[in-house]
Amino acid sequence: MISAGPFPLMALLALLALAVGWFFARALTPVAEGMRSRAGAVVLDAFLLGLLGARLAHVGLHAGDYLAQPLSIIRLGDGGFSIWAGLLVAAAYALWKTRQRILRKPVLLGLSAAAALWVVGGMALFALQRSSIPLPDAVLVDMQGQPAPLAAFAGKPAVINLWASWCGPCRREMPVLAQAQQAHPQVQFVFANQGETHDEVAAYLSAEKMQLGNVLLDADSRVMQQTGARALPTTLFFGADGRLHDVHMGELSRATLEARLRAMQ
Repeated sequence: MISAGPFPLMALLALLALAVGWFFARALTPVAEGMRSRAGAVVLDAFLLGLLGARLAHVGLHAGDYLAQPLSIIRLGDGGFSIWAGLLVAAAYALWKTRQRILRKPVLLGLSAAAALWVVGGMALFALQRSSIPLPDAVLVDMQGQPAPLAAFAGKPAVINLWASWCGPCRREMPVLAQAQQAHPQVQFVFANQGETHDEVAAYLSAEKMQLGNVLLDADSRVMQQTGARALPTTLFFGADGRLHDVHMGELSRATLEARLRAMQ
């Protein structure tokens, strides 16, 4: 998984794009009292408002999913943004704030540089991620003690959830994944427990009355090693061709999970 420590690189790329846009806007603004500071402030405000607009637009488009878990609307780390809505909001705000035309050109050029870096960089990272993470070939163990190669799940869309019973976010998202497994029989859900014993996993499933299919034991955390996952929970979305379509690090909401499932089918 492409990340820097616990931080997905897309988030770091967004911050880098903001820094580039801020620098460009200031550098291109004529030297005058307070003008460069104002240009930088407009870029920063446009970025934040664009982020808010992108989130609200995404929530509006998937309102039915979010109504089931209203608090997930404010969990920005869960993902879910409408890129084009965010760009439109940022551009509209920048045009409104730069009615004094001496600022308009540098601000718009700065925002354009930031958007270009974020879009092109994101496409490059996604292409690298897809090419670097095939469906893992690890052989795990099922709850009956039998070998369970992950290669057996090739040929159909597969969602591999890396989890552990001691992990709070894993426990919170598990009911969402369990419901999705029942609602999407055309998708193979695999729950690859990382580093725990059979008794620990069985005790958790029993205590939570969790009915899950394809619960597998990965005592040596081989899947985490093969995929480069940095934290739990991590959910990997593979297409029928065995190629990675998406990765989510952290707790999944129903809305984000449903959006990812629609995108991969």
